[in-house]
Amino acid sequence: MEHQERTIYRPVGRVRDLRGQVATIMCDGEYRPPLRELLFAEHDPTIRLEVYAYENDRVVRCLLLAKVTALTRGDRVLSTGREISIPVGSGVLGRAMDLFGNPEDGKGPVAAHAWRSIHGTTARDLQDQMINRELIETGIKALDFFAPVQRGGKILLVGGAGVGKTVLMSEILQGLISVHGGVSIFAGIGERSREGYELWHWLEEKKLLGHVALVLGNIHKNAAVRFRTAWSASTLAEYFRDEEKQNVLFFVDNVYRFLQAGSELSTLANEIPSEFGYQSTLLSEIAQFESRLKSTMSNTVTSVQTMYLPADEISDPSIAATIPHVDSTVILSRSAAQQGRLPAVDYMKTRSALLDPEIVGKEHYHVVTQATELLAQYERLARIVAIVGQDELSPENRTIFERGQKVLNYLTQPFFAAEVQTGRKGVRVPREKTVMDIRHIVDGTHDLKPAQAFLYIGGLEG
Repeated sequence: MEHQERTIYRPVGRVRDLRGQVATIMCDGEYRPPLRELLFAEHDPTIRLEVYAYENDRVVRCLLLAKVTALTRGDRVLSTGREISIPVGSGVLGRAMDLFGNPEDGKGPVAAHAWRSIHGTTARDLQDQMINRELIETGIKALDFFAPVQRGGKILLVGGAGVGKTVLMSEILQGLISVHGGVSIFAGIGERSREGYELWHWLEEKKLLGHVALVLGNIHKNAAVRFRTAWSASTLAEYFRDEEKQNVLFFVDNVYRFLQAGSELSTLANEIPSEFGYQSTLLSEIAQFESRLKSTMSNTVTSVQTMYLPADEISDPSIAATIPHVDSTVILSRSAAQQGRLPAVDYMKTRSALLDPEIVGKEHYHVVTQATELLAQYERLARIVAIVGQDELSPENRTIFERGQKVLNYLTQPFFAAEVQTGRKGVRVPREKTVMDIRHIVDGTHDLKPAQAFLYIGGLEG
């Protein structure tokens, strides 16, 4: 156990009962551990618990940060006298680890410059937070046009299973790491081990791994581990931002699994749920997490987050709780994915606070407005075409329908992250080129070209 030589262990008591990942400890001595203190089982120091709540002055509830079968009633528990800590510094770059800093990559112990509590620092004063709105290009046409990324801002990718959230995040990750500088933190919360393994090897193959630290709490880990993984990853972001004075890229895959883990723990702790079944602390938990990813006047934290959409229901409370904390929300559509469009973005539901003429420029704002109106008309006409066919449309409506189809096809793109699966070489397109090309499509410059010619290309010629 880390810090062992500096830690004075104190007896706490015995396990009274277990409810999944929540253990109840009966204190049998004078010592009462404070909230967040790290405890461990006397017979096995790798079985760790975190003080979560008090039942009364002699009984504490703890999160079990190990397998549920690791602890039994009557086991004695000791205190470390400190909170959960994670190693920080340059030694974590190029490594994959769990929430305690234990290696997950088979490369031996993680070199620690220092250790930091995962519960982080106090909230920053408003005047110390960055208000600059500089855009950074991803090279992904759909995002740079409809949902730009701000340096020091946050973008949320929302979608159900199998619509391309992880692929889109991987494409953003590769595009931004190469131009961003600084360091990158990847928090894998509640995803499959295979995805973490594939990301690791992909980063290594692209020679990007040396700038990235991965903190993993995969789906097979219990709820307490998944819940605290978010805290460990954000601690690394805070350290590099505040002490190493570096700009940070922070990736989360995915936020829903973090909130879901909190809901599981709330149920096991017998807390009264909200009306829709989520924990009553849903809003405060996501607010605490997001507030740690703030940018300062000197250094930025740019965050890209994915969020699973349960039952493809956009009104789910977990989505509503998260959206206010981000600048851009990209909704991925199952119907678009089934049509073979990558990225499978629903442009009518995608929103961005950065689509302001003062931020993106007047030309970009004007073209987005035109394109949005065109796509709204296209959706209306598509329902008619599905019933009576395109030939039944008036010439004017047929022109609108075809231009809308061309805009949608143009916004598809070959991804570097999907080259093996698709066989298409990845491309990146500058934002200005995307804006110009869509303006020409909307204005009718390319009316004589077939819609099929716009699928999976980079920029338009001429």
